[in-house]
Amino acid sequence: MADLTPLDVVDVLLVEDDDGDVLMTREAFEHHKIRNNLHVVRDGVEALQFLHREGDYADAPRPGLILLDLNLPRRDGREVLAELKADPELRVIPVVVLTTSEAEEDILRSYSLHANAYISKPVDFDRFIDVIRQIDDFFVTVVKLPG
Repeated sequence: MADLTPLDVVDVLLVEDDDGDVLMTREAFEHHKIRNNLHVVRDGVEALQFLHREGDYADAPRPGLILLDLNLPRRDGREVLAELKADPELRVIPVVVLTTSEAEEDILRSYSLHANAYISKPVDFDRFIDVIRQIDDFFVTVVKLPG
């Protein structure tokens, strides 16, 4: 069986305010030699500016995948998810909620707001790196993303 490889490099937007989680995600990309471009914003306001290409993000690429934390400053991930899934141009971008919350209400709310997946962040470094690799394998290599 031939290896599955993405045809194009995908821009991935990580919406995360925890420096440790940002660092682990970057390390996961490097460790697994993930070719995709990782862009990081630190709160919900910046995420929406990036997605709407406003202000400092006027030249931002349209991400092919969003990794979204729920517990963010200024505007939380639930608000970001609701706004981007209400936008006809942005709603097609797959969103993986990647958060520490294991609360059933957060899981249900995220899926009701049309998240494509909900993953509780592993606290173990090796497991976290493996989860990032699996997300990349599935959403970038296996799944066909909109152009």
